[in-house]
Amino acid sequence: MECPYDIYCGLDVGKFSHYAVAIGVDGEKLADGEFPQDEVKLSELFNRLTDQGRVLVVVDQPNTIGALPVAVAQNLGVDVAYLPGLAMRRAADLYPGNAKTDARDAFIIANTARSMPHTLRAIDKESEVLAALKVLAGFDEDLTHECTRTINRLRSLLLGVSPALERVFSGTRLTQPLVLELFIKYHGPIGLREAGKAKVMRFARSKSSRDPSRLIDEIFEALSQQSVSVSGTGAVELVIPMLALNIKTLKAQRVEVAQQVEKLLANYPLLEVLMSIPGVGIKTAATILLCVGDGSSFPTAAHLASYAGIAPVTRRSGSSIRGESPSRGGNKQLKNALFRSAWVASTCDPESKAYYAQKRAQGKKHNAAIICLARRRCDMIYAMLKNETFYRPKVALSA
Repeated sequence: MECPYDIYCGLDVGKFSHYAVAIGVDGEKLADGEFPQDEVKLSELFNRLTDQGRVLVVVDQPNTIGALPVAVAQNLGVDVAYLPGLAMRRAADLYPGNAKTDARDAFIIANTARSMPHTLRAIDKESEVLAALKVLAGFDEDLTHECTRTINRLRSLLLGVSPALERVFSGTRLTQPLVLELFIKYHGPIGLREAGKAKVMRFARSKSSRDPSRLIDEIFEALSQQSVSVSGTGAVELVIPMLALNIKTLKAQRVEVAQQVEKLLANYPLLEVLMSIPGVGIKTAATILLCVGDGSSFPTAAHLASYAGIAPVTRRSGSSIRGESPSRGGNKQLKNALFRSAWVASTCDPESKAYYAQKRAQGKKHNAAIICLARRRCDMIYAMLKNETFYRPKVALSA
């Protein structure tokens, strides 16, 4: 945020009202008060401030409760920025006192924007596509967490009543459609044993296009290894089918969200640009677009790499501390997406594979070499987004 402004308006956003403090370039207060979560009142505030000069509105939360003031300001042509929570906490330590009030927080936001503009993050006016993508991506993340929690709960219950049976469903086998159908139908070890192998086999064949014989054999081999019934098994078998049904529903919802994302981005030019890169699928491309948009808010590729947390951090202090270390900060969602795509590319793309091998030959461990590759690809992604050009592999010059 390098452009000069005449007025910095800090908003400590809230559910029902926002506290605003506006200061000029000399630190003089131009507004100080509470404003309701109301379009008309917020418009009046921003219009009054713009009559006095160029305004920058800064919020501490740009989404949910802060979405309306951001939208109102952008609709009026007022620039908006975001002060991240960590930067806000560090800035608050520079001010005397330990009080925590909305008025104090709003002043700190405004004064930090005035005196330390490098701490701010730009909030560009999003296209409908990216705004919808943000909603769908957030919902998919919630579904993922809930599905993982439910799977772990199901595995824990199975381990408690039949360890041998739980071992049959190691890895992702537990969430296979046929396995979930078996749990919904027969509940658990007691239900499976009572139904008998022949009946379970007929049901499995009716639910699967592949031969389920091996799975059913393993299930009944595991059941034969335990003759005692653990206390509480009956109650566990009441819960297991409900958990299996939840997992089935959550997986179906994730598929539906993925289809909606694909439909949403079908005609979005930058999606095709990103997906032309080896190792970048639709989910990774959607994550990158969600985190950085068209990349225009980053002055250089180095800024983007720093934001993603894949740029090394230099640490120097006299003669005692020298060197660079991996960054532990950055946008975790973007960092994970870049890391995963680089990992995939290191196995399937000749150029990426050669670069990865080069870094390993220099003594770097696997993760460090992948981070180096991700950093290199970050420069390429930045250039491709900026110029809207597709990926072009380097052509080896003939001798």
